[in-house]
Amino acid sequence: MGSMYCDQCEQTRPGGCTEKGVCGKDPDIESLQKILIYGLKGMSAYKAHARRLGKTDPEVEAFIEEALFATMTNVNFDMQNLLGLVLRCGEMNLKTMKLLNDGHIEVLGQPEPTEITEGIQEGPGILVTGHDMVDLKNLLEQTAGTGVNVYTHGEMMPGLSYPELKKHPHFKGHYGGAWQKQRIEFEDFGGPIVATTNCVLIPGATNTYLDRLYTMRVTAVPGAKCIQDDDFSAVIAQAKAIGPLSPTELKKSTIGFHYNQILGIADKIVEAVKAGEIKHVFLVGGCDGADPGRNYFSEFAQAAPNESLVLTLGCGKFRIRDHDYGTVAGLPRLIDMGQCNDSYGAIQVAVALANVFECGVNGLPLTLAVSWFEQKAVAVLLTLLHLNVKGIRLGPNLPEFVTPNVLKVLVDTFDLQPIGEDAATDVAAAMAV
Repeated sequence: MGSMYCDQCEQTRPGGCTEKGVCGKDPDIESLQKILIYGLKGMSAYKAHARRLGKTDPEVEAFIEEALFATMTNVNFDMQNLLGLVLRCGEMNLKTMKLLNDGHIEVLGQPEPTEITEGIQEGPGILVTGHDMVDLKNLLEQTAGTGVNVYTHGEMMPGLSYPELKKHPHFKGHYGGAWQKQRIEFEDFGGPIVATTNCVLIPGATNTYLDRLYTMRVTAVPGAKCIQDDDFSAVIAQAKAIGPLSPTELKKSTIGFHYNQILGIADKIVEAVKAGEIKHVFLVGGCDGADPGRNYFSEFAQAAPNESLVLTLGCGKFRIRDHDYGTVAGLPRLIDMGQCNDSYGAIQVAVALANVFECGVNGLPLTLAVSWFEQKAVAVLLTLLHLNVKGIRLGPNLPEFVTPNVLKVLVDTFDLQPIGEDAATDVAAAMAV
């Protein structure tokens, strides 16, 4: 490789300039920039959903511009300054998640605990995956009276708890699990599938459902049909043409524990904690994936003792929800709080309990085990760090784009921890504190 002259540092070096802090890439600065960009990507996904519900915030808009500017070449070489921007991204993501939460309630009503049916029932059907509740609302309105049933998949499941959605009698229930099982579940479903947002897979070589896969707006899959102007007529026509789907075994489950519902029973939780009936609260959730190590989270939840509550949200819940956790103090031990963006609700519950017990969130008998995968998980993690939540267990691996120096800062400041080798041991350690 030949030498190259750099007009920035006015030196000639083999292969070009690699001088740290001038033209070359300082790995720690680049690491913080990546964290910031991934956090902005996740926040922008939530922001896009909120905007469709009529919710925007000029402070969030301005921050996105400034933060992206800070990642440009030769703008910011200071680790502490960039770390401040990273934590401010967590602050802005909290505001964004609140916008989305408030928009959902204003447009769709207050979510409420709801018993749902899981599985395929008699008649034609359409499956909706992704995260966008406005798309689901439009589809339900357009399928009304057509004889076509609608089912949720993945993180659309919380839609079954919103009054303005579940009032439709043809909104039959839920089918399937997390995103990584799509190729099997979409194949088996048999009817049209609408992918509203990210977490959609390209069909495999042996899959045959591409001709019945539809996407929306920025979501796109090669060979799939993209719905224009929120017009679901082609999807409905195909569902009718395919006809009745093959019914599956049905089961019942309960969802819809929005944070307002939990705050409504906060006095019972507080009394149970003071009486020793509830000794710990575990939050087990986040993003699911197919890589090895994620069984840790199901083992962790099942190892939680009977005198504890297990909160869950995001598609990580599909790792832990197929287990009978029973009840404690008259409450269900497993409380499903919804989508990944409903992390806002989990934060509100933690803050409210901390206020009641007159301590900080870190003083609560609370342990977070977060399943890590993609950009929205980065945004939520940054929000937790902005709130100075400490001792978060992250897995199955710590993010590769975090350098040892940056990781040391996060560990020293926030006690960020990797998940252990044995889930039961980690649970026992949490209970012993």
